[in-house]
Amino acid sequence: MCGIVGGVAERNVAAVLVEGLKRLEYRGYDSAGVALISRDGQLLRRRSTGKVSELAESLIQQPLIGQLGIAHTRWATHGAPTEANAHPHFSRGEVAVVHNGIIENHEALRKELQGLGYAFASQTDTEVIAHLLHYKLQEQGELTAALKATVRQLQGAYGLAAIYLGQPDRLVAARSGSPLVVGLGLGENFVASDQLALRQVTDRFMYLEEGDIAEITRDTVQLWNHEGQPVQREVVRYHEGAEAADKGEYRHFMLKEIHEQPAVVQRTLEGRLGQQQVLVPSFGPQAAQLFGRVRNVQIVACGTSYHAGMVARYWLEGLAGIPCQVEVASEFRYRKVVVQPDTLFVTISQSGETADTLAALRNAKALGYLGSLAICNVGISSLVRESDLTLLTLAGPEIGVASTKAFTTQLVALMLLTLAIGQVRGTLQAGLEAELVAELRRLPVRLGEALAMDTTVEQVAQLFAEKHHTLFLGRGAQFPVAMEGALKLKEISYIHAEAYPAGELKHGPLALVDADMPVVTVAPNNALLEKLKSNLQEVRARGGELVVFADAQAQLSNGEGTTVVSMPHIHDALAPILYTVPLQLLSYYVAVLKGTDVDQPRNLAKSVTVE
Repeated sequence: MCGIVGGVAERNVAAVLVEGLKRLEYRGYDSAGVALISRDGQLLRRRSTGKVSELAESLIQQPLIGQLGIAHTRWATHGAPTEANAHPHFSRGEVAVVHNGIIENHEALRKELQGLGYAFASQTDTEVIAHLLHYKLQEQGELTAALKATVRQLQGAYGLAAIYLGQPDRLVAARSGSPLVVGLGLGENFVASDQLALRQVTDRFMYLEEGDIAEITRDTVQLWNHEGQPVQREVVRYHEGAEAADKGEYRHFMLKEIHEQPAVVQRTLEGRLGQQQVLVPSFGPQAAQLFGRVRNVQIVACGTSYHAGMVARYWLEGLAGIPCQVEVASEFRYRKVVVQPDTLFVTISQSGETADTLAALRNAKALGYLGSLAICNVGISSLVRESDLTLLTLAGPEIGVASTKAFTTQLVALMLLTLAIGQVRGTLQAGLEAELVAELRRLPVRLGEALAMDTTVEQVAQLFAEKHHTLFLGRGAQFPVAMEGALKLKEISYIHAEAYPAGELKHGPLALVDADMPVVTVAPNNALLEKLKSNLQEVRARGGELVVFADAQAQLSNGEGTTVVSMPHIHDALAPILYTVPLQLLSYYVAVLKGTDVDQPRNLAKSVTVE
C-alpha cells in the first residue's frame, strides 16, 4: 500500500529519500515524511499530508541534512490521514520507524507499552513498533538485536525500517508479508519497498525473503532469516530501463502503458511458442508432468486479475474441456473449501504481493491441491517464490494505478496456460492449437491496429463528459471484459459504472436505461452476435444512448443514439484481449475530460499488500 525508502551514505541522503518517494507515488498514499540523524547528533523529522511535492518544498525551505535516514508515503489504515499519523514515527526522540502492513495485535501492545510509561502521539498501529523497539533497546543495548526481539512480538504483516540515535551508522529492516529490497552501492546502501525507488542510485538489488532481518551500513549488508541464522541472498542486477518510471512523450503513465501493450504482449509470447504449439516447459520443468494430471482448475485473484481469471474460465472449459472455478481471493480465503481431486490452484497478480491472493495460496497448500501456478508480473515476488510453477507476464513496471498492460499480458498468459493444459491432456480440438498459435503471433499487430483508433475513441469520450452513470454489456467471454471496462471507468473518472451479461438486461438493469445512462457494448463477430443485437434494440427502445465496439464484419452501423466503433477482425478466442484496449482508451479520455488524477485516483493504491 505504502512506500518505504531508507539509506546510509557518506553524502546527505535527504534528496535520495525524497526522489525515492516520488518514484513510489504510483502505489497510492495520503501523507509523506522523512527522518534523518543529523551530523550534530539530532534525530530530525519532517512530515506532511498531501503530495510528496509538498514535503519536498518544505525541505527546500528548511533543509534536513544527514547521512542516515528513512522516509515513507502512507496510505491510511489506522487513523485518519493527518500529520500526526504520518510516518516516520518516533519513540522518545531516539528511535524512528517506517512501516508497511498491519500489526494485528497493536491494541494489546499499546496497552502493554502504556503500562511501561510510553506515551502515544498517533492513532497508528506503527507507533507500537517504535516504542517496542525502544524498549527492547534498553534490554539488548544494540539495534539489530532489539529488532530481532521486537519482531518476535509482532503479529500481522510488516515491511519496516528503523534508525536509532545511539547507532548513527546503520539502519535495520525486517520483512514479513510486505516486500523489501536492499539496494547496493559503493560506500552507500539503501532499502526500499520497491526497487524503482532506488533506480537513481543503483542497479544492484538484494530481495529480502519472508522473515528476513537486515542490518545495513555504508559498507556492509548482513541478513538473518526467520530462525535467526545468518544468510546470503542473491544479488540481482536490474536491467529494466530507467525510462520505465518516466512518462516520456505521454501525458500520463496510464496512456503510455496502454500504448506499450503490443510490445509487452510480444515480450510475453517470446520463447513460449513453438511452430504450432505452446512450449509447455516454459511453465517450469515439472509442468508437463503436473498438467498431465490436471482435471480441474481453481483460479483465485483480486480486482483486474480476477476479471482475467473469469475470461480464462471460458477458455479452459470451452477450448481445453477442463472444469474451472474462479473466485475472489478475499472470499476464498475465509470460507470452507471443498477441493475437487487433481485440481491445479492458479493465482493471478500483477505485483505478486497482493495480501489476499498470497494468503489464499498459503491456505491452499494445506487443502490438498494438486499443485500451484502463479501468473505474475514480478519475478522476485512472494507469490512467485511460493508457487510450484510460474509464468511471468513480462509487462514491465506498471506505474498507473489502473492496470492496463498487466491485464492484457495476464490474458495472454492464461491463453498459453489453456493451450498447454489442453495439449498435454489431449483435449484440444484437432488443429486448434496451431491455429491459435498463429493468431497469437499476429496479436501484437492487431493490438497496434486497435491503438490506431485512439483519436476515434477520444471523440467518443465526449459523450460521457456530463454523465454520472454508465452500463457495460457483454456476452460470453466478453462479459468479464465489460466488467473490466466498468472498473476502469469508475477507477479513474469516478463515474458510477456497472457491467452485466447482456442476456441479464431484462432481469433488472433495463430499468436504469434512459438518455442519461450511456450503454457501452463489446460486439465481436461470434455466435452470440445476433442475440446481442436484440439486446441493443431493447436499449434503443428505452431511449438509451449506445456505444458499440463492433467487429468490422458485424454489420452494425451508426444511427440516432448509436455510435459504432469498428474493430479489427480477430479470432473469437482472442477477442477479449483486443476489445480490452478501446475500453481502456475510453476510460482514459473520459477521465481527462473530467479532470481527475488519472495515474493516482483517489482512495486507491497500486499494490494492495494488506486486507
